[in-house]
Amino acid sequence: MRLGAGFAVAAGLMLPVLTGQASAQAQSQAQAPVLAPAQAVAPGGKLEAKYEASLAGIAVGKGVWSIDINEDQYSATASGGTAGLLKAFSGGSGSGQSTGRVVAGALVPSTYSATTTSAKKSETIKMLITPGYVKEFSIEPEPPLDPEKIAITDAHRRNVIDPMTGSLLRVPGTGELMTPDSCRTGTSIFDGRMRYDLKLDYKRMESVKAEKGYRGPAIVCAVYFTPIAGYVPDRAAIKYIAAQRNIEVTLVPIAGTRVLVPYRMTIPTPLGVAMLEATEFVTSAAPPKAVARTN
Repeated sequence: MRLGAGFAVAAGLMLPVLTGQASAQAQSQAQAPVLAPAQAVAPGGKLEAKYEASLAGIAVGKGVWSIDINEDQYSATASGGTAGLLKAFSGGSGSGQSTGRVVAGALVPSTYSATTTSAKKSETIKMLITPGYVKEFSIEPEPPLDPEKIAITDAHRRNVIDPMTGSLLRVPGTGELMTPDSCRTGTSIFDGRMRYDLKLDYKRMESVKAEKGYRGPAIVCAVYFTPIAGYVPDRAAIKYIAAQRNIEVTLVPIAGTRVLVPYRMTIPTPLGVAMLEATEFVTSAAPPKAVARTN
């Protein structure tokens, strides 16, 4: 059972990203001696979060997630492992990282890596990404060929993003950040092994309160998973997830940005509901800086 290793980066494996233009802005009243009246621009923000994973109400894993977004680049890192009773039976750990550039407000990934380790084996996936295209990818150790899998072609590596960037949902524009339209989106993901599509739709608004950090409004989206390639069509687990209509993700914002990230995620399984939920969600905006504005 790879739940412990895989759940550590579940938030980065199951969610889409919506890129857009514009960042949060506020007017400054200060006057510089030489410059024209300045605009206070929030160049980005940070997140430090801790998550707990449970299955049918039983604790099975813990993890941490760090995200740093600034004017021209971003990074996201997650790590974690099994906990509680599951650790005694099937110990495992996992980590993932994505880095990229911020171009005209869009999050454009450059690199992605993910490692899972269990008592039986360790595996590392690496990807080198140019805008919209996975230029290189590798799995170490290289897995044996499976003739039953739908083969990954060059076309499957185009117009995709990595799963960690796919967890950063950026809302375009300058209006209200959390509205039903923020959920109505989708994207194409390649994780080095599988190519799949994710679609979101609006479900409801609610309030959340972490033990430390964020407390406030959250938007709940339905998540629909469609496998495309790199999988065995007859595999029961893939069929099960693809058929689900009750997968949900609860999103909240990173301060200083128009990026929403998972606070909670629930996935029905044959053993009960699997949940990944933040216990700590500490987010802060980067200090605004003055930018000259001409009249």
